Amino acid sequence: MRRFRRLPPLEPRLQSEALSDTEGTRLGRSIDQEAAARPGLSGIHLLADAHQAFAARILLARAAERSLDVQYYIWRADLSGMLMLEALREAADRGVRVRLLLDDNGIAGLDNLLAALDVHPMIEVRLFNPFFVRRPKALGYLTDFKRLNRRMHNKSFTADSQATIIGGRNVGDEYFAARDGDLFADLDVLAIGAVVNDVSRDFDRYWNCASAWPATRLLPVVGVEQLEELAQRSAAIHADPRAHTYVETVRSLPFITHMLDGSLPLVWARVRMVSDDPAKVLDKARPGTSLGEQLQEAVGRPSREMALVSAYFVPTAAGVEAFAELSREKIKVSVLTNALESTDVAIVHAGYAKRREALIRAGVRLYEMRRPRAGTRRKRRLPLGVGGSAARSVTGSILRSSGSMLHAKTFTVDRERLFVGSFNFDPRSVALNTELGFVIESPELAADVQDAFESVIPMSAYEVTLSDKGRLRWIEREEDGGEIEIHDVEPGTTRLQRLAIRVLSRLPIEWLL
Repeated sequence: MRRFRRLPPLEPRLQSEALSDTEGTRLGRSIDQEAAARPGLSGIHLLADAHQAFAARILLARAAERSLDVQYYIWRADLSGMLMLEALREAADRGVRVRLLLDDNGIAGLDNLLAALDVHPMIEVRLFNPFFVRRPKALGYLTDFKRLNRRMHNKSFTADSQATIIGGRNVGDEYFAARDGDLFADLDVLAIGAVVNDVSRDFDRYWNCASAWPATRLLPVVGVEQLEELAQRSAAIHADPRAHTYVETVRSLPFITHMLDGSLPLVWARVRMVSDDPAKVLDKARPGTSLGEQLQEAVGRPSREMALVSAYFVPTAAGVEAFAELSREKIKVSVLTNALESTDVAIVHAGYAKRREALIRAGVRLYEMRRPRAGTRRKRRLPLGVGGSAARSVTGSILRSSGSMLHAKTFTVDRERLFVGSFNFDPRSVALNTELGFVIESPELAADVQDAFESVIPMSAYEVTLSDKGRLRWIEREEDGGEIEIHDVEPGTTRLQRLAIRVLSRLPIEWLL
């Protein structure tokens, strides 16, 4: 079995760093005056709308003149994934240096295309914590589970070391509303200013670490002519009426105009980047370097209230006790996560479901995102300050998007500080995967998330409470505040689904979730 665990040599391997002399680029010139007037601060714009999130990445790729540093956990071989790869190739054709770092667990069907991109003289692809057996990759878990169970969950997209996008979204149609059916409601941050240098340095840390393998060591050997395959697949996508409709929808966004003419509203604030040491996946991270520990230091202990949005929320017994302690100190805690009907990972829901009653008894206000009912359409609106404040109902925009499954990871403390990133409140994010996020010191944005728990969330999600007899119940309200329906069992689920969750919740696998 040892031969199925043996990776090729990591070295020799070229070390590289983010380009720092990029003030003269178009992005640098457009940002310089505003950033210089606010030393130490970062300008941020929250991206709750899926189409805007896609457009922002494409626009950064097209604006880049010197470098693109791109890091993702999942990259799909679908419409948005191919359009994004095409944007990277076009940038490389203009002479932009492209460094693409992908977790090897999330690139199904892309080996040949990534190998072709890596042939381009201006593109280098690296795979993080790779599988030696390319297909089926599941075989790798059977022979090297301890290593492969740890993944790089970070997401960042940085252009010319001047502007960056981080947050919860991977690259795929379900994240950018580029398909029908199930979609993710998510949140990213577009940032300029001081924090971008931190993201660039962090990318270098991962790019040059002992878990980032050059793609040439692992993927098929191809010639430069294989780049034509990418061009052909991109042409086929553009010929698809569905793709044409999507691209035209994105092009028509007022957001595009605001981003191009420099009128995009920004909130200027102190922003601290928090990120795991990449050595975490080798179980070699230094004590005190975990993102969780950095978060505790950066955010501090709540004194009045805390509101948390987490797609995959597995608090564990220790987490329940921590929330109970906050409640005993009269600190109001509110949590929004997925309902069973809206989650895409039922086994994670099982880890959360067995703690629900204890959380409610501990004083936590608990909400579960529900799916739009058949025959209804969740209201859509353009979020984030087109013609108004950049803090305009961010959380409300997430819930009222076309997303049917929550994927965002954000929380606020005392209406003063806001976290946005890739970190889920679950054991996997704490102990196994690497994560990345921003702690933003902005009362304007933090209050928006907190206020949503008083207004939008009760009308868009189930409130989970206990009846007089101590049984769980789900309260459903209409978006106009009227017509309350109370469910005695998890709404939108079958008896078999509920039985499966009860069985899964009894398995000793919480540390994996």
